[in-house]
Amino acid sequence: MLIGAIETHFTGWDWAVVAFYMVFTTWIGHVMSGKAATVKDFFLGGRSMPWWAVSGSMIATEISALTFIGVPGGVYAAQGDWTYLQWGIGSIIARFIVGYWLVPLYYAREIYSPYDFMGNRLGEPVRKLVTLLFSLGAILGQSVRVLVTAVILYAVTGWSMTWCIVAIGVFALAWTLMGGMRTVIWTDVIQFGVFLLGGVLALSWLVSHLGWDEIVAVNRGFTTPEGVAVDKMRIFDFTLPWENSLLNYTFWVGVIAMPFQNLAAFGTDQLNAQRMFCCGSQHEARKAMLWSSVAIATTLLMLAVGSGLFAWYQIKGLTPDEAAKFAEDPNNVFPVWIVTVLPPGLTGLILAGAFAAAISSLDSVLAALSQTTLSAVLGREKVEAEEGSARMVKLSRWTVVIWAIFLTSFAVWMAASRKDAEDKNLIDLAFGMVAYTYGPLLGILLAAILQGRRSFIGIVIGVVLSMALVAWVRPELPRLLEALQISPEALVQSRPQIAFPWFYPINAILTLACSMLPIGRIERDTDS
Repeated sequence: MLIGAIETHFTGWDWAVVAFYMVFTTWIGHVMSGKAATVKDFFLGGRSMPWWAVSGSMIATEISALTFIGVPGGVYAAQGDWTYLQWGIGSIIARFIVGYWLVPLYYAREIYSPYDFMGNRLGEPVRKLVTLLFSLGAILGQSVRVLVTAVILYAVTGWSMTWCIVAIGVFALAWTLMGGMRTVIWTDVIQFGVFLLGGVLALSWLVSHLGWDEIVAVNRGFTTPEGVAVDKMRIFDFTLPWENSLLNYTFWVGVIAMPFQNLAAFGTDQLNAQRMFCCGSQHEARKAMLWSSVAIATTLLMLAVGSGLFAWYQIKGLTPDEAAKFAEDPNNVFPVWIVTVLPPGLTGLILAGAFAAAISSLDSVLAALSQTTLSAVLGREKVEAEEGSARMVKLSRWTVVIWAIFLTSFAVWMAASRKDAEDKNLIDLAFGMVAYTYGPLLGILLAAILQGRRSFIGIVIGVVLSMALVAWVRPELPRLLEALQISPEALVQSRPQIAFPWFYPINAILTLACSMLPIGRIERDTDS
């Protein structure tokens, strides 16, 4: 391999494969989508999607380029290992709870989102509040996924991050407008297949050239420059929370905190829940949810790829260009390896899958944001009454356009603000950003389901306190204060020492408790 700019390894053949793949996927999505004649067709796929396609779409959205790039990058980092896999325990627990508890509740009446359910139970002000929370969480969380794919484009093309993000946004907008959720789901299924193929091909290449035993030996026998021995294939960490409250990847986080996170992700986040509503019955929706648990196998595959990449560069060494890219951001390791090691054409196919997967994640959130916005602004009754009108479908499409511009712009801002960040772990960044909203959303859902009187003022208090707690611990507020030329020193020195995953259960319980305050009582509709 010649020493030179990384970008020169991405050949004309690769660009041709990327172009063909994007056009082919767009065509397939168009053919499979049918005509979105009503709002239900546009947002829920006419509630006629097969469960296996919905399940594949759930997996593709959950995995996305974040897992494809962030997981190998996390393993490659000096202190990286496989402990991230412990989070999968909580994910599987939550899917069974959603499938057997929430799905029957949601399918009892024809609704478009969990926010319709919460609004029906607790009133229109609550519906608008949770829609606002979802919108905020979608902007924070999905902008990271856009950023991940921009990292790939940047690594292999040398384009500016801004142009990389804009290109992703334009394609996502086109795919969403093409046919709504039918297009989103069918293109997701294609992306999942290519993602899986890319991971298998990469691991097979690494094993065939290094040998699995050699990969294991290098990863288990690694010592950092500081002389610290690291088992980079370690899975379990049983450190108790009171022994070290700052660890994100422990067994206790996996079995206690992450079920709350995944309950919020699959039960209250319209990005995922919208897929459930595309099934024709609660039985089909439950099957789609439970079978999406196989996503953990994809995570395991990408962890193995990360260990293979670490062994590859420990044995083969780094060129100056590679060393510079990896020092800039460990998440560059997999795209750079794909471009510089794999043969032309295959490089283009795998990276095209990564691009398309990120686009499919973005078009999913655009569809979800648009649906919830219309429901909150116009009222669910008006949307349902005019669901077959050309005016409402046109309005749905314009809402998609507005959100696409906003979300792309926010991703551009995040890319600029991330340049000086010390922590480059994209997995932590993505999950940390949704910590602002997932706890409150789950708390409000529990307030809607569980018996007892509720207070709208109390719910608002719980939401404000929850978000303030996260802002106190997360790094975003100090960075904002610094940008405003305000010293964040006092804030940083007083912050509690706690890992962000614990805010999922803490804030859910806090919001639920505040909803019971004896002020501003809500007249509950328990028949919804």
